[in-house]
Amino acid sequence: MSRNRSDRSDPIVSQDAGAPEPVERVADSVTVSLSELAYERILDMLFGRELPAGAFVSQNDLVKLVGVPVAPLRDALRVLQTEGLLTIHPRSGIRFMKADFEFARNTYQFRSILERPAVRVFAETASHELLDAMIERHHRGIAELESKGFTPAIAPEIVAIDAALHFEIIGALGNVLVGSTYRRVHNYLQLIRLDRTLTTPIVLRTLREHLVLLEACKARDADAAEAALQTHFSNALQRTLGIF
Repeated sequence: MSRNRSDRSDPIVSQDAGAPEPVERVADSVTVSLSELAYERILDMLFGRELPAGAFVSQNDLVKLVGVPVAPLRDALRVLQTEGLLTIHPRSGIRFMKADFEFARNTYQFRSILERPAVRVFAETASHELLDAMIERHHRGIAELESKGFTPAIAPEIVAIDAALHFEIIGALGNVLVGSTYRRVHNYLQLIRLDRTLTTPIVLRTLREHLVLLEACKARDADAAEAALQTHFSNALQRTLGIF
C-alpha cells in the first residue's frame, strides 16, 4: 500500500504559523493513516496465521479483529484485492487467498523476470564491503544451523538474511517502480511459505545457494550470478512444492 498520497493534487494554501489545518484535511490525514494501519495489520495477521489463508471473514468481524473503523478498513481491503491477496464479495464477506501450485509457479516466474536483470547489475556494481558483509552473515547463519539446527530462535534471522539479499539485488536497479512491484511479490512469497515446513537441511541448502550467487557477484561474473539465481529459484520452487 502506498505510503504517499501522490495521486492527490491539493492546492498549496498559505497559512499563518500556528493556524489550525482545515478540518477536512485533518480528517483525510487520519483516514489515510488508519487505512495504512489496517493494511499492515491485515498482512501481519495473515502472515502470522491469525487469519488463516483461504479464510472467509465478514467485514464486521474484520473491523473487530483489525481494530479500525469501516471506512479505512474498506480502503485497505481494496488495495489488498488489487494486489491479489483477497477477494471482496459484496454484502457477503472477504475471501483471503490461499496459495496453490499455479500461484506459486506464477510468483516464481514473475520473481525471475524481475531479479534476473537486477542480479546482473548487482554483480557488476555491488561494493565488496556489502558482498563481504552478506557472505559473512550467511556463514554465521550456516554455523548456527550446523551447531543448533533450525529453531524458532534463529528463524527471524534466516528470514532477514533471505529478504536482505533479494531486496539488495532488486535495489541495484535503482527503479522505484520495480521496487514497489517487488514488495508485492515478497508478500506473495510469504503467503506461499505459510504452508511450507522448514527444516535444517532445507534452510542450509537455501543459504549455500545464496553463497554461490554471492561469490559469483564478488567475482564480477554476471553470467554466473544469473545462472546461480535461476538455479536457486528452480530449487526453491521445488522445495515449496515439497519435492525435496
